[in-house]
Formats: sequence, structure tokens, C-alpha cells
Amino acid sequence: MKLHFFKYQGAGNDFILVDNRQNTFNHQQPQILADLCDRRFGIGADGIMFLQNTEGFDFEMVYYNADGKPSSMCGNGGRCIVAFAKHLNIFKDETNFLAVDGWHYAKISEAGDWVSLQMIDVKDIDEDGDAYVLNTGSPHYVQCTTNLADKDVFSEGKAIRNSDNYRSEGINVNFIEDFGDHLFVRTYERGVENETYACGTGVTAVALAMAKHKNHTGENNTRIKVLGGNLNIRFNYDGKVFNNIFLEGPAKFVFEGYVNLI
Repeated sequence: MKLHFFKYQGAGNDFILVDNRQNTFNHQQPQILADLCDRRFGIGADGIMFLQNTEGFDFEMVYYNADGKPSSMCGNGGRCIVAFAKHLNIFKDETNFLAVDGWHYAKISEAGDWVSLQMIDVKDIDEDGDAYVLNTGSPHYVQCTTNLADKDVFSEGKAIRNSDNYRSEGINVNFIEDFGDHLFVRTYERGVENETYACGTGVTAVALAMAKHKNHTGENNTRIKVLGGNLNIRFNYDGKVFNNIFLEGPAKFVFEGYVNLI
């Protein structure tokens, strides 16, 4: 069987996308998905997504991590699948789709390469020592630091992700350096089990945690720099609840092709 796939990236977070509206591919095959995501022996990606039909929405996003296992929400993946759906002429400039964490609204630029994706509301932010822990569709650990460009994010992130508190369910680990007019963020992602060039739910978690840390209520707009480029988070915070949260950034087509499946 040959699988027709598309490759997209959002700020360096890269994904394999498959149009599965006809349900021609059984994606509940972890080893095959992991092989496709392998950067040496497969296509190479941080994750793989299947665009499917679902009642009441323009489409459904079914996401798997690079290890081939089902995952929680992926923000940059969400933006990329919106760009893919636009390419498939599923919608014009605004869409409503279903993901593992529920309904999402998104708007895409006329050029089709900049996506503003609405994320779930967030009520609870916990503390773990000097770090914040919250769920923005995926669980995140957020810690401020200095000299982030030189930090060993792989080793330190892996240690936190596999610590007693988080080993069983796993957690994404985000390190932040505050430059005043923007935040620099690096993330170790569970499921990928490595540092990625960007993490959409991660930068969202960072922006919300920093708003709580600084008590920045009202309308917020947070510029984020990641290894793969620039992202923007805008939201409202009333001191208790974060809502109208939008993750904004690039979502670009890379290439398409066919791969033989054994």
C-alpha cells in the first residue's frame, strides 16, 4: 500500500499530514506511525496527523506523537492541520474543527501561511517549587531561567519529565528567559522525548504562567521566540480564568509524496 502524505511545519515543529476522510488508512498501528516519523529511516517528523470527517465540524484532527502513540492536543499541529484543510478546500478563511481536547476555532491568513488558533480555556495553574504546572490541552511544566541559549535542555528536561512526580503520565518541560519585550522558550516534549524547535501548547502555557506570575490581568499579548521562529499568544485573564486564548504563528507546506507501507 502506498500512503499519500503531506509535510508541514510551524516554527520548525514538523508534522506528517494525511487526508483520511475516506477512512482508507487504519492509523491505530503504533510501530508503522513511529517508523514514518523516524528521521533516519522514515519521512521524519515530530508527529503525524490524520484529517477525518466528523459530524458537526469541518473536520477532525487525530494526532499521534513521533513514538506512534495517541497524544493530547498539539498546538502547532493544530495550526498546521488548519493550513492543510485550507489546501484541501475544506473551508475558506475560518473553521471549526474537533481535536482530542474538544472544539477549536481557527482563522487563516489570505496567503494561507499564518494561523490564529483558539485554545481551550484554562482555570488552574499549580506550583511545583519555583515552577508552574498547567494544562493547555497538554500538560506543561514551566520554569524561569537565565542563559537559556546555553542550557542543556535535553538532559534537564528529560530529568524533570521522568521524575517521580511526572514519570507515569509524562509532562512537557518548558524553560523561559524573559527579555522584557518577548520571552525566549525552549521545550523538551514527551512522546518525542527530545527538544523540539517549537511547542504550541508549551508557549501557550508559558504565556499564561508568566501572566499569573506578574499578575498581568486584562487583555494580554505575549511575543514568544523559539528555536524555529516566532509565535504570539493573546488572551484575557481576569485574575482567575484565562479565556479567549489564541496561539498565532506560521504554518507552512514543505513537500508531499508517497511512501510504501509494508
